[in-house]
Amino acid sequence: MRREQQGFTLIEIMITVAAVAILAAIAVPQYTQYITRGAIVEAHAGLSGYRILMEQYYQDNRNYGAGGCGVAQPAYKNFTQTCALSNGDQGYTATATGSGRASGFRFTIDHQNVRNTAAVPSDWTLPATACFVTRKNGDC
Repeated sequence: MRREQQGFTLIEIMITVAAVAILAAIAVPQYTQYITRGAIVEAHAGLSGYRILMEQYYQDNRNYGAGGCGVAQPAYKNFTQTCALSNGDQGYTATATGSGRASGFRFTIDHQNVRNTAAVPSDWTLPATACFVTRKNGDC
C-alpha cells in the first residue's frame, strides 16, 4: 500500500517566505510614503481655505486684522497653524507646521497667494519653485 505525502517541504516554505519578504520590502515603504502624502494634503487644503477666509475678512474690514489675524486658525490633525501680520495689517503670512505623520513639513501662504514649502523631512527634496510639495522628489 502506498502512503500519500501530506504537508509542505522545507524548500516550498522557504520560497514562500522569500516571496513575501520581497513584496513587503517594496510595499511597506510605498505605503508609508502614501500615508505621509495623504497627511500633508491637510495643510494644503487648510491654508488655501484660510486664505479665502482672510480675503473675505479684508473685503469687510480693509485690513487683515488689528493686532492679530482677523480669522480664527483652523483645526488640523497633523499640523499647527500660525499667522503673522505685515505691512501695517495690509499683509499676512500663514504657516502650517507639521507634527505626527507630517513632522518636518512646514508650508506657508501669504496675502498674494504665494504658496511655499518652507521645510521638508531630510529624506524629501524641497521644490525648486514656490509651491506646496506633494511628492518625495520635490514635485508640486
